[in-house]
Amino acid sequence: MSRNLLTLSLATTLIGGGAHADTPQVAVDIAPVHSLVARVMEGVAVPDLIIQPGASPHEYSLRPSEAAALQASDLVFWVGPGLTPWLADTIETLAQEASVTALSKLDGTVKLEFRESAVFEVHDHDDHDGHDDHADHDGHADHDEHDEHADHDEHDDHDGHDDHDDHDEHDDHDAHDDHDDHDGTAGHDEHDHGAYDPHTWLSPKNAMTWLNAIAGQLSAVDPDNAGAYYANAAAGRAEIEVLMGDVTAILDPLRNGRFIVFHDAYQYFEQDFNFPASGALSISDASDPSPARIAEIRDRIAEQGIDCVLAEPQFNPGLIATVLDGTDAQTGILDPIGSDLEPGSALYPDMIRNLAKALASCM
Repeated sequence: MSRNLLTLSLATTLIGGGAHADTPQVAVDIAPVHSLVARVMEGVAVPDLIIQPGASPHEYSLRPSEAAALQASDLVFWVGPGLTPWLADTIETLAQEASVTALSKLDGTVKLEFRESAVFEVHDHDDHDGHDDHADHDGHADHDEHDEHADHDEHDDHDGHDDHDDHDEHDDHDAHDDHDDHDGTAGHDEHDHGAYDPHTWLSPKNAMTWLNAIAGQLSAVDPDNAGAYYANAAAGRAEIEVLMGDVTAILDPLRNGRFIVFHDAYQYFEQDFNFPASGALSISDASDPSPARIAEIRDRIAEQGIDCVLAEPQFNPGLIATVLDGTDAQTGILDPIGSDLEPGSALYPDMIRNLAKALASCM
C-alpha cells in the first residue's frame, strides 16, 4: 500500500486526533513527551502519540495507525535511542522526510550515568541543589532568553541534530538521507549501560529545556504559529516551576525517609528534588534481578530501616513481596510514564506530582 493510501485509510484512527491540514503533523514517542509537545501546540493542533500509555517503551510493536502517524509526520520528537533503540530504524524507514529531534541530545539536557550497583550512596540532603554540579546543564540558565520571541530565527540550539541544520527551513529533506542525527542509531551505542540513563524526562528541569526546543522546531516549520508556540512554551515552563514548588512541599516532610525503587529509573527526579533513593531492585525494567542483588537489597532494608519499597504498575509484584518479606517496610507504586493518565498537556505535571504523592503515601 502506498504512503498516501495507508495514511488515508487510517486517518480516522490516528492517536491524538491528528493535526489540521495547514499545521504540522507531529509524532511523539511516549506519553510524557507527548504531553510536553501537546502543551506547546495547544490551541494550534494535536500531536500523535506513537507508544500507547502503559506499554513499555523498551519493546513495542507499532499498530498500523501509529506507523501511519509516523509516515505522515513533518516532525518527530522522541527521547532517543537510549530508551527506544528499536524505534530508530522505524523512524528512519517511515519518517524519511520528517525533521527528527532526539530530546535527550539537546544542548542543556542533563544526562546522568547508569548506576550499576543495587544500593546507592545516600548523601546528606543539603549536599545537592538540583543539577548544580552538572556542567553540561548550562542551558537551564537561559530559559528566559526565549520568552520575548526575539530570536525565533535562531533555531540552531533547538535542533538536537547537529547535522540537520537544513531542517530549520524544512526544505532540504535530502540532508536526512544518512540519518546520522538519530543520535547513535548506528549501533545504538547509547543503549549500553556504560552510557547515560535514558529516563531524562523525569527531570522537570530537562522538561523546561525541551519546551523551548519544541517551540523552536515547530516554529521553524510553521512560522505563522510561532507566536503561539513560544507563548505556550513560556506558559508551560511557568507551570513546571509551580509544579516543582508543589512537589518540594510534598517531599519536605519526608526528608529523613529512605526508599527503594523497583528499577533504577528515577535518579533525574531524585536529583531535581534532592530526594535520593537508597537502591534499586533491578538495573532495568527489561531484566530480572539476580538472587545476589535481591539479597543485597534486603540487607540494605535491614541496615537502614528502609521505609518503603516501590513497585511499578506493569511489573511482577511478587518480586516486591519477596524483598519485603520479614521487614517492616511499606510498599507503593511509582508510575514513570503516566500509564493511568489521559494523554494530553496535563499528563506531564500530573505524572510528576503523582510520583511525589506515591512517595508520601508510602513513607
